[in-house]
Amino acid sequence: TAQPPLMEIISYFFSLQPNIPTFGFLFDIDGVLVRGKTPIPAAKKAFQKLVNSQGQFLVPVVFVTNAGNCLRQKKADQLSHILGQISQDQVVMSHSPLRMFKCYHDKCVLVSGQGPLLDIAKYLGFCQPITIDILRETYPFLDMVDHDRRPKVLVTVVLFGEPVRWETNLQLMIDVLLTGGWPGKPHHQASYPHIPVLACNMDLMWMAEAQSPRFGHGTFMVCLENIYKKITGKELKYEALMGKPSELTYHYAEYLIRMQAAQRHWKKPIQTLYAIGDNLMTDIYGANLYNHHTWQNELAPPTATSCRSVLVCTGVYNPHTEVPSDTRESITETVFHGHRDFRFDPALVEPDHIVPDVDAAVDLIYQLENFAPDQDTSTF
Repeated sequence: TAQPPLMEIISYFFSLQPNIPTFGFLFDIDGVLVRGKTPIPAAKKAFQKLVNSQGQFLVPVVFVTNAGNCLRQKKADQLSHILGQISQDQVVMSHSPLRMFKCYHDKCVLVSGQGPLLDIAKYLGFCQPITIDILRETYPFLDMVDHDRRPKVLVTVVLFGEPVRWETNLQLMIDVLLTGGWPGKPHHQASYPHIPVLACNMDLMWMAEAQSPRFGHGTFMVCLENIYKKITGKELKYEALMGKPSELTYHYAEYLIRMQAAQRHWKKPIQTLYAIGDNLMTDIYGANLYNHHTWQNELAPPTATSCRSVLVCTGVYNPHTEVPSDTRESITETVFHGHRDFRFDPALVEPDHIVPDVDAAVDLIYQLENFAPDQDTSTF
């Protein structure tokens, strides 16, 4: 009997192999998977399609949030309680890319936000963090006598997220910026450019349990920027902005996607990212921005050459109140909810796909990738 040609044998062998993913998921959390602490029903259905019977992920998955009030492990634990087993290596907080800013790690930095700020800062690599509360307690009467309580000169301001007492944070940050890092001294408007400012999470609004969006850290940043300009007549400058839609965050997430694929010994490179979110000005804008930038830093060059955006209707985005597409060209910056340092471009807030919820998003992506979720890739 004649033997089949070699190429037929090879083709048959590979036909027996399970799908090896060449794509990865970037999931937003608030408005996509949860509303506040309440899971969105479609999230559990979607999660079941992402894992095999042993709970292993069938494709690389990263959860990308603009939250910055906790450590990655706590966010992973919260998600695991809702969905299933998730590791901290699958979570990108708004402040996660700060791990790359090693030139500031040995500096004395002022950190602002909520949660265990000192723990977060030290986890990210900062050796000398000072919180707003520490600063306030140190200078109740501009007390510079007690040297044990006197911090060193503050050389960087790091904004993790919106604080609780905005007036205190705004006042002391302005003090630090106008004194070149010496808050106990008089203001010197000649101190410009000011000390570096690193900011995470530019969300003007975000969706929780309330029926309407709530103020986000982006709103606090608007206040800080305008107070600084009102006092000095000059623009507040940022050394770096991170959190969605910053390309820093998306490239860091892509790096984690690659690491997951390598750990699972999936040999094919990850070529496409799918970013699923509920906010045009963060999730969609950032995904589209990924496609317009090249990346050079300490991370290896990305293998994913494109990021496709998928908008869900369970959070900030409301299909009944958005500006109709035929008038989108007439939008001006007066209604642009993105950060002032990001240019408005109608193309960047145009999603590749719009679906009802995250479950529909997963179904759509599997269909686009011709991926069979019932095949187990755990051993390949």
